[in-house]
Amino acid sequence: MHHDDDAHLHDSDAGAIFSLTRPDRKLFTLYFLYSLAANVAFPFALVPLYCRYITLRYRFDKEGVSVSYGLLWRRETYLTYARIQDIHVSRNLFERWLGLGAVQIQTASGSSTAEESIVGVREFNEIRNFLYARMRGHKLKLQGESAPGVSTDEMLQGIRDELRAIRERLETKRHV
Repeated sequence: MHHDDDAHLHDSDAGAIFSLTRPDRKLFTLYFLYSLAANVAFPFALVPLYCRYITLRYRFDKEGVSVSYGLLWRRETYLTYARIQDIHVSRNLFERWLGLGAVQIQTASGSSTAEESIVGVREFNEIRNFLYARMRGHKLKLQGESAPGVSTDEMLQGIRDELRAIRERLETKRHV
């Protein structure tokens, strides 16, 4: 059996990720299996899942990832790489059997659940690696400038001095 412990050590092909726009066709098979579990309510369970499958779209660009789906109630989300806090890959028994996975993206929104999920993809490890690289690749910027010659210590000292000046102004206003 294949073990995925070292999957995060491999580079991802950005071109392959940027070209990913739809889930794998086996996602519909997975939705069909989920609907069968509803037994008598099979058609009522399958119709919304089918609508989600045919409208599900992904878009990866240089700034972030977009996920959209829905026929009557359209849902579109766009997450920039800088907002991403954590990334998880989940695969249940049926997903593993079909070779699919879901990449769950979390932000600092305060929710314990994923902000967005990229479901029904075979390239789940590559997507996770791609997102991790983009998430870590964002640098801290000062007022829209990258400050190339400034070290971290100098930047922190500048922030400290600015906070001291603000505190002193507030204290003098309080005493006046």
